[in-house]
Amino acid sequence: MNSIDHFNLRSFDLNLLIAFDALMQERSVTLAARRLKVQQPAMSHTLATLRATFNDELLVRVKQTMEPTQRALELHKPIRDLLAQAQDVLRGSRPFSPATDERTFRLGLTNGLEVLLLPELAARFRQHAPSVSLVARAVEPSDATELLDSGELDLAVGCYEAPVSWQRRELLFEETLTCCFNPTLLRFGVPIDRHAYVETPHAVVSLNGELWGCMKPVLEDIGIRLNIAASGPNFLATLMMAREGPLLTTLPSRIAALYAPIFGLTTSPVPLPCRPNPIAMVWSMRADQESGSVWLRNEIRQAGFVKYRPGTPSAVIAAE
Repeated sequence: MNSIDHFNLRSFDLNLLIAFDALMQERSVTLAARRLKVQQPAMSHTLATLRATFNDELLVRVKQTMEPTQRALELHKPIRDLLAQAQDVLRGSRPFSPATDERTFRLGLTNGLEVLLLPELAARFRQHAPSVSLVARAVEPSDATELLDSGELDLAVGCYEAPVSWQRRELLFEETLTCCFNPTLLRFGVPIDRHAYVETPHAVVSLNGELWGCMKPVLEDIGIRLNIAASGPNFLATLMMAREGPLLTTLPSRIAALYAPIFGLTTSPVPLPCRPNPIAMVWSMRADQESGSVWLRNEIRQAGFVKYRPGTPSAVIAAE
């Protein structure tokens, strides 16, 4: 971008450009004065100032009308473009139009949210925002602040606690836990009792390679030790293990409601006093009022998995 000579520019009355555009539009000192709500002598003085500034007559009388000189014609388009840009800035940025705009949104998600959010969000984009793209990545809570600050992420959704003061956080829902099992391999009644739940071998999600995986803090919180037989890197892996073997798996209730029927699994409440896990979205304050970010956040609020209430049929997640 070219540098601006602020010292010399401040000596120029930028209102002259507005007057010049009015004169070019009206081709009349009287009508231009009326448009700008000033007296005719004042507009005549302004025209004289413009002529001196640009060292050109700008408008000359031809019979009963004022006609622009070649210099005036050359000046008019860039000056009008400049005034249009200034008007846009003062009115605010052009609002995001999902139906026509091209844009890429970048999301950070904690583990598991991708199987809930991305299928529905991608479908909503194709329906309502066909030229908008979506890029999602797994982001640990400890990394979210820096990625939002740097602009690498537009939004983070998942297990994110209260952000720094220059970021905003909105709680979407509090997630509970549900266990799943293959009813042909484990013939439990529903709901599963505490003894059966604790003693039956489990498959759990583990992001760090430890056998206890993501269940470890939950179980330590209530002082329970499960019979962990296997761990996998994501929720779909544990669902498949539960389908193929006599294993229980414990998942977020929304994932269980949506995917357990696909794998032929039965669901049951977890018979332990587990605290709900808050799921929130976090964004930078600089994007708080930006229309594209506002639209994206509203799309996520409208998603069926956000509105889902544990205990309702899994079809609710996809239908709402």
